[in-house]
Amino acid sequence: MSSISKPQDSGRAAEALAREHLQRQGLRLLAQNWRCRGGELDLIMLDGDTLVFVEVRYRSHAAWGGALESIDARKRQRLILAAGQFLQRESRWRDRPCRFDVVALGPEGAVPNWLRNAFES
Repeated sequence: MSSISKPQDSGRAAEALAREHLQRQGLRLLAQNWRCRGGELDLIMLDGDTLVFVEVRYRSHAAWGGALESIDARKRQRLILAAGQFLQRESRWRDRPCRFDVVALGPEGAVPNWLRNAFES
């Protein structure tokens, strides 16, 4: 597992660790850092025939709350809106089942915490 060391690189490194972890579990990467007017989707992957929108959260310290706790209702709404825009632009994926997953990463060396179907759209 790679280490997350420089603060400016922590987001990219966390996404790489999450992507590698999910790929080892059999998911296939479709897009990374997909941006639209309302936000960004960290990873878009396929799990069998299911389209998975993955939010990657990294916290180096638990003092401000853990990575999972950092996703509030407002953040969830932004992710849902961004996923809707993705499906509008990429119509070939429109008829697939979808879900939202979260991969939470803590201090260096911790195993990624993969939460499937983290919230409902």
